[in-house]
Amino acid sequence: MKAGGDHADRPSGATTFREALRDALREALTADDRVFLMGEDVGRYGGCFGVSLGLIEEFGPDRVRDTPLSESAFVGAGIGAALAGMRPIVEIMTVNFSLLALDQILNNAATLRHMSGGQLNVPLVIRMTTGAGRQLAAQHSHSLEGWYAHIPGIRVLAPATLQDARLLLGPALADPDPVLIFEHGTLYNVEGHLDPAVPAVDLDHAAVPREGTDLTVIAYGGCLSKALAAAEELAGDGISAEVVDLRSLRPLDDAAIIGSVRRTHRAVVVDEGWRSGGLSSEISARITEQAFFDLDAPVERVCSAEVPIPYARQMEEAALPQVPGIVAAARRVVS
Repeated sequence: MKAGGDHADRPSGATTFREALRDALREALTADDRVFLMGEDVGRYGGCFGVSLGLIEEFGPDRVRDTPLSESAFVGAGIGAALAGMRPIVEIMTVNFSLLALDQILNNAATLRHMSGGQLNVPLVIRMTTGAGRQLAAQHSHSLEGWYAHIPGIRVLAPATLQDARLLLGPALADPDPVLIFEHGTLYNVEGHLDPAVPAVDLDHAAVPREGTDLTVIAYGGCLSKALAAAEELAGDGISAEVVDLRSLRPLDDAAIIGSVRRTHRAVVVDEGWRSGGLSSEISARITEQAFFDLDAPVERVCSAEVPIPYARQMEEAALPQVPGIVAAARRVVS
């Protein structure tokens, strides 16, 4: 069976991260004729990771468009379509391929509204797979969302839960600026249940999936589950860890981050990106600038090793943030 298909043995009512994304795409395509999906293999193949499987049969090749293998060309086409009043969703297969469209994203999509004095909006959504942990070696295991969070003029989202995978797309399409959505590759098969009582999510605010009193663990995307597992292990030792899911990487929700640190007086930042010049550095700096006198210990960071991500499984696992490293960092700040 092709990746992304339904599983007969799944618990009743359960869905996957992949299917939640697909349902969000289906809802957007149904609700607005201006919305269309374009990218490499998104149509007949169903997407490299099976997210768009079956959508071309539902909506046809004009709304689900396979493109040539040219990221610069089809991202540029998405920018043009957005300028013309459409609501394109562009899928870039993996984050490393987005570098081939960086000129379009940085010099065009992010700047046109500002350079035109607000006359030209670019309501474009770009989705891409990010992260390591799947033995795809150095060229397909990047976590570059921190790079994009550096760029003014765009919004950067990193859903970590089924709920966010299902509900972030609608508000992203309504944003007048370009929105980049980074989907961690290890999450696509994660199963769970959606809460029908949650009708929408707020793009501007972080979430707090676990409250605590002794320290704050800040994470996003593929590292959120590791942060929650670490918090559970710490609870067995009598250490109460609050977990903050950033959800939005640009803009960062300073109020949620600083508010949590002021309550717990300690912070650990978990980021699959590299430590040097990374998102963890920015978060640590903001905590120090805004809550220095509330801290009882220096901010700890748990990041990927400063190497290209290895292919061999045991070496890849050693290079990435893992639960034991988060637990050790938490114990250091608490002690």
